[in-house]
Amino acid sequence: MDALSDDGDHGLTIIAMLGSVFSPYYAWARRRGNPDPLDHCALNVALYGKAGKRWTMTERGRKALRQAPGRLDIGPSHLTWDGTALTIEVNEITAPIPSRVRGRIRVIPAAVNTREFTLDPAGRHVWWPIAPISRVEVDLEKPALRWSGHAYLDSNRGEEPLEDAFECWDWSRANTPSGTTMLYDVTARHGTGAGLALRFNASGEVEEFAPPPRVRLPTTGIWRIKRGTQCEPGHQARVVETLEDTPFYARSLVETRLAGETATCVHESLSLDRFDSRIVQLMLPFRMPRVGG
Repeated sequence: MDALSDDGDHGLTIIAMLGSVFSPYYAWARRRGNPDPLDHCALNVALYGKAGKRWTMTERGRKALRQAPGRLDIGPSHLTWDGTALTIEVNEITAPIPSRVRGRIRVIPAAVNTREFTLDPAGRHVWWPIAPISRVEVDLEKPALRWSGHAYLDSNRGEEPLEDAFECWDWSRANTPSGTTMLYDVTARHGTGAGLALRFNASGEVEEFAPPPRVRLPTTGIWRIKRGTQCEPGHQARVVETLEDTPFYARSLVETRLAGETATCVHESLSLDRFDSRIVQLMLPFRMPRVGG
């Protein structure tokens, strides 16, 4: 899920992961054998705003995981679905500098989309944009923040590690006057990966459109992650802000032109070659500690 306020002053990303795809602990366990994915779960919260950034991604073992219809508990945090809204009760500690992130986030979909999309030629990896157009209500005690704005909810699942199927991808989502526009540009290790250009309306209906030409964006400043997007001829895409610059992943705000509309996108670039590096995986516990198990 990603969410932005109407005025752009705040932004957050919340990801609940089971068999955490970006967990170095899970990657190390896979090298030793066939681990239990439910022994590697985490709630990732990334908070951005004028007061700075906060990041929580504490991995926990199976004993900290509880699942029931309409509810998922990961340690002290939990998610519930009541049929109309997803409520996320967050109670986490940031890394690498410890501080508390605690409060409630509610995601209210305008509609639920039922269509899924395969990302690889073999069909082992599936992306489901569950609620492309949603509202979010954020009420945090720590830090003391409240706002509402646009939100988005999706799910990824796969039958093998991402790095086995893909070299890299770029993904972006933008709110536009006509709805929500999303781009997914995947480079597969074998065959042709997905190249998706989608528009969703408030009823959850999806329309595919021909993506404009791909353009390069500047690499990130610290870790030199390559970034790219699509933009209509005669216009120029630009990076508004880099929110995350990590050894294998970048999250940015990008302005571009799509289907005749100027769009400011939440943009993500992922390098699976970088993630698969053992040196990079040794760095990750710095921001992803593990407790229990």
